[in-house]
Amino acid sequence: MKSLMEGNLEDCLLNKVDLRRQWISQMVEEVQKIVHHLTTEISYQDIRFQAVLYSDTYNENIKVLAPTQLLITVPMRGLAGYREARQQRWRYYTLQGSRLPCPLRDPEGLQQWLEVEQFLKSLWQWHEADVNIDGDIVPAKVLQVFRKLVENAIETCHLSGKVSMLMDRPAVRVAVETSTGRVELELTPSVEIPTAWSKKARWPSCLKRWPSAERVQCIKSFGFSLLACSNYHWQLSFLRAEQVLLEQLDEDGGCRRKCLQAMRQMKEDVWCPGKRPVITSYHLQTVLFWTCEKYPHPKDWRVFSRAFLRLVRKLHKCVSQHFLKHYFVRKSNLLRYANSGELGALAQKLAFFLKNPQISLP
Repeated sequence: MKSLMEGNLEDCLLNKVDLRRQWISQMVEEVQKIVHHLTTEISYQDIRFQAVLYSDTYNENIKVLAPTQLLITVPMRGLAGYREARQQRWRYYTLQGSRLPCPLRDPEGLQQWLEVEQFLKSLWQWHEADVNIDGDIVPAKVLQVFRKLVENAIETCHLSGKVSMLMDRPAVRVAVETSTGRVELELTPSVEIPTAWSKKARWPSCLKRWPSAERVQCIKSFGFSLLACSNYHWQLSFLRAEQVLLEQLDEDGGCRRKCLQAMRQMKEDVWCPGKRPVITSYHLQTVLFWTCEKYPHPKDWRVFSRAFLRLVRKLHKCVSQHFLKHYFVRKSNLLRYANSGELGALAQKLAFFLKNPQISLP
């Protein structure tokens, strides 16, 4: 058991971080070879889906949410020249295309409709009934097509011994056996929109010192994506913009990234272990962004122990209140649908740690 104030705490935690990085790197290396193989076959079968390219360095299509939980975004092609919808209209269709007497609910914070007419150029396949209803590209139908393609690709690529479909719906999830153990992948079709910034992302708010105005313009230039995650609505995603923000965190010599890595290690080993934790690396990343905005000065990030405790206090507040705003789309609560019991248990562990900040890692 090591006190947070002991001088070797940083070394203790970051040694674990290095071991985790090596293990994750090996696992991701194996996973991306399989994903590249599968998506290459899928792209051959259906031109609307692109292969996830293999990368020797960072792969922007792979997001590690937890040690055995990965998000894989699969880019889609044939949709170019995006523009925001010009007028609102009610939707009255079921997923089978029949007429409803009452309109479907409107999208919430991180969601939106997607009409094929919002693109200046589109392949004729996006107008087909297998993905399109009344001019809308419907994520549930895209996922239905994609699921069948994944099932066929597993057989065609002779990967049945390593890859198996999971029954979660509407998401497309697979389990992959690697040399480090079994991992679960959520394969998510993604419409990349690199030429625009979503009007829902009213960021930054006024009078904020972090990040700088120049950095904000750079980050916005990476655009956003729309993910097929649910039945009717597409989910806004800013993975590229967030990665750029992460990469440029400590240009002033601060310890922001170290604090994030240490908090992630504590979450995985002590506070919230398990295959599908209620809090993922994405939540921790969002906590860090909000804390960087509140504490924009370099002096706030010079002493590791103080900065680390500051992040843990922010995480405890968010978990206790069941409320964590998305960093770019601030009307969206990332904990809205999280399990209340699991959040409560995590809040208790964090409160205990803050009363007696000691590290006890496996």
